[in-house]
Amino acid sequence: MELRQLSYFVTVAEELHFGRAAERLHIVQSAVSQQIQRLERELGAELFDRSPRHVRLTGAGERLLPEARAVLAAADRARAAVAPAPVLRLGTSTGLGEHLDRVLAAFAEREPGVQVELVSLPAKERLARVADGRLDAAFVRGATAEERVRGVRVLPLWPDPLVAALPAGHPLAARDEVALDELAGLPLSITARRTNPALVDLVIGACHEAGFEPLPGPVSGSLQDTLATIGARPLWTVVYASHARILRTPLVAFVPFRAPGLALTTGLAVHDLSPTAHLDALRTACGDHEG
Repeated sequence: MELRQLSYFVTVAEELHFGRAAERLHIVQSAVSQQIQRLERELGAELFDRSPRHVRLTGAGERLLPEARAVLAAADRARAAVAPAPVLRLGTSTGLGEHLDRVLAAFAEREPGVQVELVSLPAKERLARVADGRLDAAFVRGATAEERVRGVRVLPLWPDPLVAALPAGHPLAARDEVALDELAGLPLSITARRTNPALVDLVIGACHEAGFEPLPGPVSGSLQDTLATIGARPLWTVVYASHARILRTPLVAFVPFRAPGLALTTGLAVHDLSPTAHLDALRTACGDHEG
């Protein structure tokens, strides 16, 4: 007795029609009939009452049906027990903060058996890996023209406002909000443009629109280093509000910008022609989070 024969038997029992069963199984009707006949010979009993007008289960067929379903279900469980867990490879970056936590929680509710592998890379590399299939999707913010990659589209998700990071003892740190031009006298410590061109272009462009050229401050290798420097020196930088809410830095204050503030849109980069498994669940999770 083969699993294939039991599968064919269950399908015919559900359709009570050999032609429709063959369509469901994507094989020719004669192959279904041959396998059912072999199963009947092995069991020594007819499983279907065949006539030109109908197909019905015999008594033996009715008794076999629940047992056949149980065997097939057990086989599926056995395959699942040894199969590797499916993985969603998701590109990410520093600064997503509570957004990432909520999206991952919503995704886990929908796809509890799928592991999420987070890969942190510069935006251009994230997009390149989505294009060549090494990543299933990636979060990106305000990807510039020079970062865009053919074959990848970016689905807009939510705006990510920026806040000013200042020394906690600075007079502006006690304000409910700060205007950009009020920071003109403080050096700006921001990442190198090659690392995050969308962010740097946004901030520098906004300073120019506010009527000043920002004083150059030290360029640190990480946000944590930058914040440590700000805690000890009169500097400022920008941090995504969603990230600032989970940071614990008593020597640094995070102050919203006076409207209209600075913000970049976070999007989900996906392959334009070859969407991968679990992508719909991920997009739904992103929508649930935003809702």
